[in-house]
Amino acid sequence: MSSLIDYRSKSVTGLRGTIEVPGDKSISHRSIIFGSLANGMSEINGFLEGEDSLATLNAFRDLGVVIEGPQDGRLVIHGVGLYGLSAPKGDIYLGNSGTSMRLITGLLSAQPFRSRLVGDESLSGRPMRRVTDPLSDMGAVIEITEKGTPPVDIFGTSKLTRINYLLPVASAQLKSSLILAAMYARGLSTIEEPVITRDHTERMMSAFGCGITSNVSGCIKIEGGKDYRGTRIDVPGDISSAAFFIVAALICPNSNITICNVGINPTRIGILNILEKMGADIEVINERHDLFEPTADLKVRYSTLKGIKIPKNQISLAIDEFPIIFIAAACASGETILRGAEELKVKESDRIESMAKGLETLGIQTTVYDDGIKIIGGEIGSGTVNSNHDHRIAMAFSIAAIRSSGEVLIEDCKNVATSFPNFIDLAKEVGMRIDSEVR
Repeated sequence: MSSLIDYRSKSVTGLRGTIEVPGDKSISHRSIIFGSLANGMSEINGFLEGEDSLATLNAFRDLGVVIEGPQDGRLVIHGVGLYGLSAPKGDIYLGNSGTSMRLITGLLSAQPFRSRLVGDESLSGRPMRRVTDPLSDMGAVIEITEKGTPPVDIFGTSKLTRINYLLPVASAQLKSSLILAAMYARGLSTIEEPVITRDHTERMMSAFGCGITSNVSGCIKIEGGKDYRGTRIDVPGDISSAAFFIVAALICPNSNITICNVGINPTRIGILNILEKMGADIEVINERHDLFEPTADLKVRYSTLKGIKIPKNQISLAIDEFPIIFIAAACASGETILRGAEELKVKESDRIESMAKGLETLGIQTTVYDDGIKIIGGEIGSGTVNSNHDHRIAMAFSIAAIRSSGEVLIEDCKNVATSFPNFIDLAKEVGMRIDSEVR
């Protein structure tokens, strides 16, 4: 039986320093996928060496792609072309990575061989029908459990048909899965979003020279069967990881930190928009727009936050950052209300319930809705909370302890390695008091 890792986190006064967070997880996944499907060599720098993105890397090695590295975030991928993947010798294990599972399902549905995708206990409970149903409409043959969860058995076919599809939910994973399948379909496929979601797939395909167009209204067109060539990708720092340090500085008196080289893709900056509406002092400096993804440095100072009603048009732009936004809300004056965020209930955990239980344990009043939560700011106490196998829940409560009256013990933090393997080291670098222990 594998050991468990817990965090012990304590209050501090004043965070200082300049740091750089690891590479963006979403972009790291996609760099492996498109580098593998390109003709020729691709060089990736800034790749996130976390368990989730390494799961994607190992999956493509299982599919016959030669990948050198990672070494200090650098990879060299020897692409096999659109039609060069090989049948895996066994099950493809994807650990805890929902992104890997959903995107690779779309890709493998169009390959001329059979494959099986499996994951850990948490991933094995994640819903897959929203992906497999439209893929089936394209002609894919996929089997999942009666509950609609992994493992995923894919009986690949080279005869997928084009699709004209309006996404029923705002989901970048669903969108990207269908885009990958459409790359192999005959003719022009159209995918429309009800709300704009992160567009890393579209940007990266454009960087590689793939046959894709998109517009500001969320209409994406993909021409099937188009080859493309390898390129160089520089992965910026992950704003989802930076978010923990942004909130840490905002809620800790006498704090002033700078986070360098953070991706500020317009489809990912909901966290900045929401926090600034709450009164946050966040300065965006040194903006660079010469790469396929815009980047900047973020200067963050302690701020007196106020509760707000979170705008619905920001939800899809901050979908992964809500656990730490809830901590900011707990430290703000007044009420913060989030509605229309049903997607949070099907992440690594039910993030609404998980955060509500932990906040209540620490003395913060909450009201849970079917699609959101109300949080009344107050004094954070000490106590023991459980992450429910969710890396973002674990890190969020580690940050909450900055304002606690005593120690906060966060149970089951092993999955932090999926997205942020050096989280504690960086936290200590700016002055936080977080320690891990094995039990």
